[in-house]
Amino acid sequence: GVPGLSLFLEYLNNPQATAESFDEQGWFRTGDQVTLHEDGYISFADRSKDMLKVGGENVAASEIERVIMLVPGVREVAVVAKKHPMLDEVPVAFVRPDLNAPPPARMIESLEAACAQSLADFKRPREIRLVEDFPRSTLEKIAKAQLRAQLAAEKT
Repeated sequence: GVPGLSLFLEYLNNPQATAESFDEQGWFRTGDQVTLHEDGYISFADRSKDMLKVGGENVAASEIERVIMLVPGVREVAVVAKKHPMLDEVPVAFVRPDLNAPPPARMIESLEAACAQSLADFKRPREIRLVEDFPRSTLEKIAKAQLRAQLAAEKT
C-alpha cells in the first residue's frame, strides 16, 4: 500500500511507533506469522501480538483458544496476557458461553479440565472469565487490546 493513500500514514503523535512499523523499504510490518508452502501458497499461522511470554516461554494465544473452543458450551474465546511479577505474563481466557452452556461453575470446571488435559502447565490460563459479550473493533473482531487494558487497569 501507499502510506496516506491506501495504507495508514502514521500513528497519531507517536513517531516511534510509526518508525517501528515499517521496514527499510517501506513495507508495513503486520506482525502476521505465516507459513510459505512448497506449492507457493501461504497460510496464516498466528500474529506476533498474540504471543505471550510466560516465564521465558513463548505461548500462542491461538493454541489456548483452540483447546477452549472444543469445550461444549463455548461460543467465543479470547486469550490475552496479564502482567505477572515473576513470570512476566500469564494467560487469561475470556469466554463467551452459548445459550446452552452449563451453569457458570460447571462451565469453569470443564474449561479448566480441558486445558489441564491438553496444555502444558505454563500454557494454562491463570484465570477464566465468563463474559456476556466482547468489546469489538472494526469488522466485529474481538478487541483484544481493550481486554489487555482492562486487565492492566485492575489492581492485583
